[in-house]
Amino acid sequence: MTMPARLSPADFHGERSVTLSAKALALLWTVFWLLMFSATLQEALRNPSTRWWEPILWEGSSALVFTGWMLVAFRVRGRYARYLDRPLIWFGSYLRWLPLVAVTFVVVVYAMRYGVYALVGRTYVHSGWYFIFAYESVRFTLFAGLWFGVLFGVDSYGQWQLQKQRLLRTQKALAEAQLAQLQGQLRPHFLFNALNTVSSLMHTDVARADRLVATLGDLLRISLRSDESEMTPLAEELRTLELYGDIMRERFRDRVTLSWQTDQALLDTPVPALLLQPLLENVFKHGVERTVAHVRVTIIARRENDAMEIVVSNSGSMLAPGHHDGVGFRNCRERLNIIYGHEASLRVRNEVDGVAACVLIPLSGATP
Repeated sequence: MTMPARLSPADFHGERSVTLSAKALALLWTVFWLLMFSATLQEALRNPSTRWWEPILWEGSSALVFTGWMLVAFRVRGRYARYLDRPLIWFGSYLRWLPLVAVTFVVVVYAMRYGVYALVGRTYVHSGWYFIFAYESVRFTLFAGLWFGVLFGVDSYGQWQLQKQRLLRTQKALAEAQLAQLQGQLRPHFLFNALNTVSSLMHTDVARADRLVATLGDLLRISLRSDESEMTPLAEELRTLELYGDIMRERFRDRVTLSWQTDQALLDTPVPALLLQPLLENVFKHGVERTVAHVRVTIIARRENDAMEIVVSNSGSMLAPGHHDGVGFRNCRERLNIIYGHEASLRVRNEVDGVAACVLIPLSGATP
């Protein structure tokens, strides 16, 4: 198994990882020894001279000592976590102790059996010690290899889960950093355009300019509030568009009409803050400023199956052949992709009498 990155023992010993590994191994261990006890009892009780407690002692002593050694292996496994991407080294780190552990296992197990037999006034009879050491060492090695394989599998899965969580946290942090960067690009652009509008009226109509400064103040307060959360209710986002539209309508007075068609059931739906304002900016920049004809601007928010569709359209202009999106549209697309993945989209298209920018946002929510 190839691990994406090596984790430290500290990462490996996370509380959740240890708990899940311990429970899984304890369950497997219990089932294994129940099967071993069952097989030993069935075989031993066929001999009339064998008492019922003897097979329990034989298998129980082996199980007890073997469990002790496996608990040690489980406790120290964090030291070898960094080798899980190199199985030969991982197994070698454990198996190098096998000769010493096997001898200790035989000595302790048979000492326990001798002790119990002595307590009940009987003599423990067994094969010669050469055979015993060879047989029990091979048996112990086979069992140890089996359980080291199980431990390797459980630990590899645990590290894969930890690595996956770390990757998700990294992706989330990267996405948040990208969002902060994109918002930082949007707000200066938005403020620059709004102040230009106010500046154009300062020397021609002070009262109107004063009203626009007040409206701009409301707009900036909403913009600053959006720093607290990436998402905002649709009603708040539409309020931002209304304030911006009021500023631009004062500038162009008789040349533009704004109309709103909003599904009231969608007003509490969360949307990315300041996502739609660049779309309305684009309408005034390319659809209003470049013509002296009257322009109709329509903002529509409606439900389309399991998604919300927001359309910002204007009359009187068309997309030029070979049209390329500006910074505002690219930022909007990037934000939608970061928050919703491929479930959201932003499309700009020519219509019969103008241009429409269409945002499609899933109602199921943002990606984690």
